Amino acid sequence: MASPNPVSVTARGWGWRHPGRSRWAVRDLDLIVEAGERVLLLGASGAGKSTLLHGLAGVLGGHDEGEQAGELIVDGVSPAAARGRSGLVLQDPDTQLVLARVGDEVAFGAENLAVPRMDIWPRVQQALDGVGLDVPLSHPTTALSGGQKQRLALAAVLAMQPGLLLLDEPTANLDPDGVVEVRDAVVRVLDQTSATLVVVEHRVDVWADVVDRVVVLDPDGGILADGDPAAVLRSGATRARLIEEGVWVPGHRPETRAVSTSSGTDLLRASNLAVARIKRGPAVLDGVDLTLRGGEAVSVLGPNGAGKSTLALTLAGLLRPRSGSLDALEPLARGAGAKPFGWKSAQLVSRIGTVFQEPEHQFLTNTVLEELEFGPRRVARHSEEEIRRRIDPIAERLRLTGLLKANPFTLSGGEKRRLSVATMLATNPDILILDEPTFGQDANTWAELVTLLADLINGGACVVSVTHDREYTSALGSRVVAVDGASASVEAVA
Repeated sequence: MASPNPVSVTARGWGWRHPGRSRWAVRDLDLIVEAGERVLLLGASGAGKSTLLHGLAGVLGGHDEGEQAGELIVDGVSPAAARGRSGLVLQDPDTQLVLARVGDEVAFGAENLAVPRMDIWPRVQQALDGVGLDVPLSHPTTALSGGQKQRLALAAVLAMQPGLLLLDEPTANLDPDGVVEVRDAVVRVLDQTSATLVVVEHRVDVWADVVDRVVVLDPDGGILADGDPAAVLRSGATRARLIEEGVWVPGHRPETRAVSTSSGTDLLRASNLAVARIKRGPAVLDGVDLTLRGGEAVSVLGPNGAGKSTLALTLAGLLRPRSGSLDALEPLARGAGAKPFGWKSAQLVSRIGTVFQEPEHQFLTNTVLEELEFGPRRVARHSEEEIRRRIDPIAERLRLTGLLKANPFTLSGGEKRRLSVATMLATNPDILILDEPTFGQDANTWAELVTLLADLINGGACVVSVTHDREYTSALGSRVVAVDGASASVEAVA
């Protein structure tokens, strides 16, 4: 593999504020990253980690798209002038996929850098092998699961062989084996190219042993901690401050509410259910037998591409079952009929709420407040008094109160996830189905989310989660549905 010149980074009093936001996403940042350094960038949810990566990649936009302070330099020039030297993997891989076929997607960046054709396709295959995405080059990108898209986005950047590799939660939606596989692929590329790395990741223990340095952003501006990983993450005073700020540190899990061990009324029953991603596509799971009950948590676990999200969307009434049966029992149906796929929106939203893997896919309005009000006001037709009663406590508990005037699409990844959960909680459904609910959360917001869901379960609701987060599954005392790409089996409580 070729060895591009590694890139250095300098920030002098740098800051960025998004349009319509009173609070700066990043401010007063002084930082030097030497060429070839490997940096793990940490901070509380909303501390500005993604904003800094976007700034380094030169994709924040001009003055009409935000306000900048100070100076940010990449490879001796402005980030916009060094775009060909930087490779960015976004939190949401869907937002950076361009082409219809896997091979073309991985080749796209290298083609735009004018890499000779004879060199591109070996790079493409090497990158796909490195991230463990074993699909044909002609495979449709739209047919990939969320985790597979994450691998694809990383492969496309690795094929560019950038001098500065910027990774924003690159393993967030991957199964445990995939996390190690992708981390090791990144390390191999760094070893071969000497590229500079800045990686944002809440799974601190995954990266702590392969980086040179940990930098922790302070939500109030500047840097909270900076140094050797062991010194930053394990020293007494610094570790205590990081825990207080919500930074995930190895060996610490925040306290959450206990969940009642007794379940209630049967709500939804799947019998010999087969599910498919697209109308005429093949079934991805078959023979699913599962009953969802009030007052319980269920976690759907399994490798990427096994059909977890497809099963969740079918249970949610958003995909038609391929075969078998999916029946809402009367405590859930309440006169709407037995088949959730046939329910009207107003009937569905108060019975089964769904939080998609990609939060942006469910945003409909221009502000956080309007987003929270949308379901109760325009679908469920609640009174103003009832709307306030529902959304104000949820916004407070999920730390959205200070963001009510912000555009949902300008939020951080963790804030978007909490907003997507809050919009469904506001409709008070009997069953809440969440796809990767803890994505992008710091330790404090993770604990608040788990506690809120525990309260929901203790109040009689059923919470179904597609997740790779075993600690979340354990905290909620979930029944486990193990999916292997052909069938699903119900296991004991985690």
